[in-house]
Amino acid sequence: MAYSIANGKPDLKGLPHSWVKEANEAQTLTIELVDEVSKLEFDLIYTIYRYRPIIARSVLVKNNGDDSVYLEKAASMQIDFVDRDFETITLPGAHANERHMQRQSINQGVHVYGSHRGASSHQMNPFIALVNKDTDEYQGDAYGFAFVYSGNHAIEVEKDQFNQTRLNIGISDYNFDWKLEKGAEFQTPEVIMTYSNTGLNKMSQNFHKLIHDRIIRSKYKDQVRPILVNNWEATYFDFNEEKLKPIVDDAKKLGIEMFVLDDGWFGHRDDDNSSLGDWKVFKKKFPNGLGHFADYVHKQGLKFGLWFEPEMISYDSDLYKAHPDYLMHVPGRKPSPSRNQYILDLGRKEVRDNIYNQMVEVLDSVDIDYIKWDMNRHISDVFEHDLPSERQGESYHRYILGVYDLMNRFAINYPNILIEGCSGGGGRFDAGMAYYTPQIWASDNSDAIARLTIQYGTSLVYPQSMMTSHVSVSPNEQNGRITPFDTRGAVAMWGDLGYELDLTKMSEEDSQKVKEQVKDYKAIREVTQYGDLYRLKNPKYGNQAAWMVVSPNQDEAIVTWVQILSYAQSYLTKTKLVGLDPTRHYKDLATGEVYGGDELMEMGIYDPVIHKDFASKMYHFKAVD
Repeated sequence: MAYSIANGKPDLKGLPHSWVKEANEAQTLTIELVDEVSKLEFDLIYTIYRYRPIIARSVLVKNNGDDSVYLEKAASMQIDFVDRDFETITLPGAHANERHMQRQSINQGVHVYGSHRGASSHQMNPFIALVNKDTDEYQGDAYGFAFVYSGNHAIEVEKDQFNQTRLNIGISDYNFDWKLEKGAEFQTPEVIMTYSNTGLNKMSQNFHKLIHDRIIRSKYKDQVRPILVNNWEATYFDFNEEKLKPIVDDAKKLGIEMFVLDDGWFGHRDDDNSSLGDWKVFKKKFPNGLGHFADYVHKQGLKFGLWFEPEMISYDSDLYKAHPDYLMHVPGRKPSPSRNQYILDLGRKEVRDNIYNQMVEVLDSVDIDYIKWDMNRHISDVFEHDLPSERQGESYHRYILGVYDLMNRFAINYPNILIEGCSGGGGRFDAGMAYYTPQIWASDNSDAIARLTIQYGTSLVYPQSMMTSHVSVSPNEQNGRITPFDTRGAVAMWGDLGYELDLTKMSEEDSQKVKEQVKDYKAIREVTQYGDLYRLKNPKYGNQAAWMVVSPNQDEAIVTWVQILSYAQSYLTKTKLVGLDPTRHYKDLATGEVYGGDELMEMGIYDPVIHKDFASKMYHFKAVD
C-alpha cells in the first residue's frame, strides 16, 4: 500500500466530474491498494476542497497482472458509521412525478436504492442523505451523497449485526461485467460528499454551490436564463411555418425572449411513428428552409431554440433503412418499442459520428441559440454489436459513455448554444448531466401544484438555475387541475421561467398576466436563479409550500407562499423567513412597509387568508440601509 498527495484535482477521462480553477483550491489524496495475487491495483481517489465542505471520491482500477480480469462490481465509494441511528432520505418517483422526498429508518439488512433502466431514471435519483432522527431543514446532522453519473446506479445501505451503518455507492452491478485487459484501466464515476451540522438546507446549499461553481461548465452558468415559449403544448405535431409565426409575434408583444421549436420539424414527422435519426428539415412544414423561419424569429428580437432527440431511431427513417444495425437490439429478437421509438447503439463511435455530423449540418446552416436535448424512453434490448458475447456486460456503461462523448462534442464545439437536458421530463436529472447541460426540464408534469413536491425534492440537491419550470394551460393537460394563472407563474418562477401553451388562444386578461409576469421575473431572476435558496414549508407534510431566495449580499429576498386547499374556517398561520441580516431593515416593495431582518426571521409574516384553492403570494424585499 502507498499513498500520494497532490494539489488540484485530476480529470476523469470520458466522465463528468467536479473540477478546480486553481490547483490550490483543492488537494487530492490517492491511496494505492494492490492485490498481491492478481496484481490488480485500486487507487482510492479523495479530493478535498479547501474552502468548500466537499469531498469527491472515485476509484481507478488498474490491471497490472498478466491476464485479463472481469470486473463484476466497481463501486465509487464506501463509508462506515459506528454507533449512529440514522434515517435515509432518498428521491424516488415516477414519470411526471419525480423526486419526492422519502424518509425511512434503517433496519438491519441491506437496502438498495437504484436504477436498472439504463439511465439515472425518474424512479430513483442518484442521491442519498443519512440524517439523525431529529434533523430537519435547519438543525441536526446531514451527510449528503450525490453520484455524478447518468446511468444504472446502486446506493446500498447496510446495518450489520454490530449496528454499524455502511454506505456503498456506484454503478449498478445489474448486468455489469467489464473486461479489463492486461495493462488497462477502469475509472469509476465520482461521488460528491458533503456534511452539514445545521440541517438539510445547508447540505443543499453545499451541493448547489459545488454543482454550479465546479460541475457546470457552460458559459451560461452565471447568465440569467432567457424566458421562452415552447410550441409543443400549443401545436404538438400540427404546425408549419405560417402557423408558428403568430406565436412568435405574440411572444414578442409579451416580452418573451426565446421561441423553441419542439418535436416535428425534421424528416417527415407528423406523429411519433417516424423520422427519429433523420435530422433534416421537413420541407413540407418549412418550404423555405428552417433558416428562413429562424431569421423571422430573430428579426422579432427573440432567440431561436430547437428540439433534438439524438439518442433515438424510428423504423420509419432513412437512417434505419441505411443502417439497421445502428438500432440497439439483441440478435435474432425483435426489439421492444416505447413511444414508438427505439434506441441507437451509442456505445459505437460510428453511430455517434453519424448523429453528430447530421446535427452539425443543421447547426451550421441555421442560427440556433438553444438546444433541447430529449431522451424519451428507458433503455432495453441491450446489446452492443461491436462487442463479442463475453463483453456484453459492458453495454449499459458504454452507452452512457457514448452519450457523454456526444454531448461533450457539442458542449466544446458549440459553446454559444445553451443546451437544456430532458428525458421524458426529469428522468435524467443528475449531477452528471449538469456537466453538459446547465439546465434540465424538471418534469413533463407542468401542473403547478404537482410541481411543488417535484421542485421541493429537486432542490434538495440541485441548484434552482438547473431547473426549468413552465406555465402551462389550465385545466392542466396532465391531470385536469384548474389553477390560477398567478400561482402557475409563482411556481414556475422557482426555476427558469417559460411558457408551454398557445399564446394566440389566451384571453386578454391572461395575456396581460403573462406580460406582467415576464416583467416581474426579469426584475428578480438574477436573485431567484443564483441566490441562496431556503426551503420554508414542505408541501408533502402540510397544506402550504413556501420557499425564499436571498441575494449573496443579503440585500434582496424573494419569498413565495402557496396554499394548496382552502377551508371555510381558516387557521392563522405565519411564515418565518431565513437567511436575512438581522441588523438590517427590509422594505416590502408591494406595500412599502419596512421590517427588521430579525423581525422577519423571528416573528415572521402572517400568511394571507384566501378562500380559494391553489392560491399564492409572492413578496419582494429589499434592504433599506
